[in-house]
Amino acid sequence: MSGCSIRALWILSPQDTVVFSRRFPVVEKRWLVACERERAAAEDLEHSRQTSLPSDPELASAFAERKRREGSARGFGIRVAQSSSGSDSWIDDPITRHIISLHIHREAEDEFLLWPLVLHVKGSYCILVLPLVEPQQFQAYERKCQRPGCGDSVGEEDSLSSLLLSLPCITGAFMVAHTVGDIIAGDTVEPEVIVGSTPSVGGLLDSLTGSIGISGISARAKPVSAPVVASTASGASSVGAVISDIPKSTTRPIDKDALRTFISSAMPFGTPLDLNFSNISAIKANGFSASDMPPADLKQPAWKPYLFKGKQRVLFTVYETIYAAMYDRDEIPDVITISGQVNCRAELEGLPDVSLPLTRLSSAHVDVLSFHPCVQVSEQGLDKQSMMFSPPLGNFTLMRYQAFSGLDPPVKGFYQLSMVSEDEGAFLFKLRLMEGYKAPLSMEFCTVAMPFPRRRVASFDGNPSTGTVSMTEHSVEWKIIATGRGITGKSVEATFSGTIRFLPRTGQRIPSMSRSVTGSVVEEDSDIEQESTNNIVNIDEYLMEKMNKDLQAVDLEEPFCWQAYNYAKVSFKIVGGVLSGMSIDPKSVSIYPSVKAPVEFSMQALSGDYILWNTLGTCPFAVSPEIKR
Repeated sequence: MSGCSIRALWILSPQDTVVFSRRFPVVEKRWLVACERERAAAEDLEHSRQTSLPSDPELASAFAERKRREGSARGFGIRVAQSSSGSDSWIDDPITRHIISLHIHREAEDEFLLWPLVLHVKGSYCILVLPLVEPQQFQAYERKCQRPGCGDSVGEEDSLSSLLLSLPCITGAFMVAHTVGDIIAGDTVEPEVIVGSTPSVGGLLDSLTGSIGISGISARAKPVSAPVVASTASGASSVGAVISDIPKSTTRPIDKDALRTFISSAMPFGTPLDLNFSNISAIKANGFSASDMPPADLKQPAWKPYLFKGKQRVLFTVYETIYAAMYDRDEIPDVITISGQVNCRAELEGLPDVSLPLTRLSSAHVDVLSFHPCVQVSEQGLDKQSMMFSPPLGNFTLMRYQAFSGLDPPVKGFYQLSMVSEDEGAFLFKLRLMEGYKAPLSMEFCTVAMPFPRRRVASFDGNPSTGTVSMTEHSVEWKIIATGRGITGKSVEATFSGTIRFLPRTGQRIPSMSRSVTGSVVEEDSDIEQESTNNIVNIDEYLMEKMNKDLQAVDLEEPFCWQAYNYAKVSFKIVGGVLSGMSIDPKSVSIYPSVKAPVEFSMQALSGDYILWNTLGTCPFAVSPEIKR
């Protein structure tokens, strides 16, 4: 994490009070020295004057004031009518929803600006991380706060996004914020790697990787365990935890001692070195012994504090998450995108290097997004990339990528729903599953849910051609393929038609969005009731809140979602392969120094937001721009 230093970090509760903070005087001194140097060079004492870090009450007050001004903790991100000069939304750049500024007020002193603050919302808490930037970059932001015109387009050379995303300190601050958020929420599980069911050899790192043993210190206390999934487990929940960050409604008490220990070890003096919570926990719990010393001619990296001892092997698991918008309309094309990652665990003695070529990237429509910090990419081409890495302990994500599907959609067809009366609707599904998919690809389960967040379901009639149907208060769920009854090497045609009845509406009709959008504020990350005098609205948060309440429909043609849309959501899991064609040849993996270590490889594909839009209703879509040649 070269080039990243942290001046301070704060954690705020839903009541906008600081529950934890940490300042790094060494980094702060570097900031003050840089400001003095800039002031001397500019000979502008008043403009260049900088003030020390705010106290916890000062920061909490400024954060609460910003929430009132911007409509929420994240704010608008773009300039709207309520924006004022000097505010984040005045910059007119969506990145200000994640990198904010605070105006600090002090008695008998002028107001000063604190920027850039990386904002990460985890559960009920807001995490603010202040990285060290150059005074010139700070002054550039101040100028953008006062410019009369709107900001430049994202991606332009002079845009705020282009400036910040090219700075290592911003990327490092985001990593720090996400790691701290995982610790306070208890989400410190390692990435999932599918392994064979082999007996454990015991030892220190059994609790880290499930089957690793290190001789000499196995009698010491073991760190907190991290689960490893066997080859027979579904693993659907763990993958989602790796790539998503869904806020939780409950407030988990912060383990301040664990947080202090982690910060002191992971980022001493404010410079992040190793943000792997499992490594830090293992070091604290077990210490070191003389038998753990690396060879004299090799330098042991910080992210591998212990050397592996035991049966050697390397495991790779490719996970892909499929996102789809299925319209079944001639004028709107269906959209399918894939987000993938390659997880790895290398149980290798010493400090070896592992080389791995990736081929057929172009034919598989794979675009690599990022690599683990331990990876060195030595060869790049249109259809080939070679990488070499010195693997850390435990499970880790080797690379992330995006891709387009090389196969037909695993679930395709249409969903129709129309109202026959105020409280009764008729629906129809016609779906085909795994058409064109051959062994070894297998669909382990498939479920279709019809959500009705604004109506209460009274009953439904209809029998599907296959599977079972269940009902909840606000949804109907159709299990086409139950867990444990997967299909391999064949396609399945499934139909389901019937009627659904809702309980009568209660309460008054809700006025249209156009008349009420400025009437109140809804917070996505706070449970505090807002003052009635506040008339600033964060539009996307306002809509999300309204969509989660049992509100009246605008009219009979849009009876389910108030100013939203009606859809069905598909959930499934495919094993034995992935849709992009991404693959790793175990025979092409080489290890130096050469050892006899088997290479295991597995693949899975899971559904993300896989949506079937109601063919008879309205639906959102983006028009693809025409490419001029």
